[in-house]
Amino acid sequence: MKLQQKVQLGTLLMLFVIMLGLVGCSSDSASKESSTEDKKAEQTDSSGTDSEDATEYPIVIEHALGKTEIKSKPERVVTIQWGNQDVALALGVVPVGFSEANFGVQDDSGLLPWTKEKLEELDVTDPNVFQDTDGLDFEAISDAQPDVILAAYSGITQEDYDLLNEIAPVVAYPASPWTTTWREQVLYNAKGMGIEAEGEQLIKDVEDTIAEKLESYPEIEGKKVVWVNFSAEDTSQLHIYTPTDSRGAFLYELGLEYPESITEMLDDPDSYSLNLSAENAGALNDADIIVGYGNDELLKTLQEDPLIGKIPAIERSSVAFIDSDTPLVAAGTPTPLSITYTIDEYLELIGGAIENINE
Repeated sequence: MKLQQKVQLGTLLMLFVIMLGLVGCSSDSASKESSTEDKKAEQTDSSGTDSEDATEYPIVIEHALGKTEIKSKPERVVTIQWGNQDVALALGVVPVGFSEANFGVQDDSGLLPWTKEKLEELDVTDPNVFQDTDGLDFEAISDAQPDVILAAYSGITQEDYDLLNEIAPVVAYPASPWTTTWREQVLYNAKGMGIEAEGEQLIKDVEDTIAEKLESYPEIEGKKVVWVNFSAEDTSQLHIYTPTDSRGAFLYELGLEYPESITEMLDDPDSYSLNLSAENAGALNDADIIVGYGNDELLKTLQEDPLIGKIPAIERSSVAFIDSDTPLVAAGTPTPLSITYTIDEYLELIGGAIENINE
C-alpha cells in the first residue's frame, strides 16, 4: 500500500511539472504574438506619439476648399496625389493606401526611392499603391476604409473634395492647387493625423539638415535664379515656375532668389507658373543661374537658338539641368523624405552651375 501511494504521488508530481511547462510555452508564444501585433500597431496607428494626449477632438482644419472636422483620432490614413505619403511615413505612420508617383520612378512600383527606403525601414513589403495617375481612383480610396484623407499638396477640385468627403474627412491645400510648400504640407497633414507637435519637430529636423549641408556651399547665398522649363521641340515659349511654386520656394530656402525682372511680371501672387515668349527672354538676363528639367543635349540646342542662346546663363552654361530619367527630377517638388535623400546631389548640381559664372 505504501508503495502504491508513492507511485501515485510521483505520477501526480510529474503531471504537475508537465502542466507548468505547457503553461510557460503558451505564455511565451502569446507574448511573441502580442509583440508582433504591437509592432504593426505602432506602424499604422497615427496616435502612437507624445502628442496624442495633447490633441483634443474634434479638431477643425481650415483650407482652400472648406473646413474639415475630424471628430476622433484617425486610425486609418489615406494620402492622395503628390508626396503626402512621405509626410505620414516620415512621422512613422504607414498609410493604408496612397497614390503612386507619376514621374521620376525607375521601375513599375510607383514608388520613388526615398519612399521605398522608408517603407522598408518600417517593414512594409506590400503597400497599397493607387494606380491613379490618370485621375483619382475613388473606389480604391473607399475600399481602403480611411478615417482621414491627406491631400495638403494636391490639385484636387471642389468636386473632387466633395466626393472624397463622402468617404472620409479630407485635408486639402491651404491656398491654391499645387502651391503648398513642404512645411505647409507637413503641418497640415500632421494636424490631420493628430500629431501636429511631431510635424513641427520634423520640420526642424529637416531645416537643420538643410542648414548643415549649405555650409559647404557658401557661394549659393544671394545668387539670382529662375526655374525654367524649356522644350527642345519648341523654343518659342518658356515656362517659368514662380516663387509661389514649391520648386521656386525651395530655391529661396537654399539662399537663392528670383531677379526683379521676373518677380515684377507676376500679376497673380497665387499663380505657380508664368509663360514667356522667346522674344521676351531678355527678362532672364539678370539670372546668375537657371534651374530646370533637361540634359546636355537640351543645353546645346538652347545655346544654338538665336534668341534663347543670348541669355547669359545659357551662353556660359550656368545651368543646373535635372535629367528626367533620374529620381532627382521628382525632388524638385520637395517632401521631408526627398529633401534628406537628394540634398547632396541637388546642391552639387547648383554649385556646379555657379562655378560657370566666372569662367
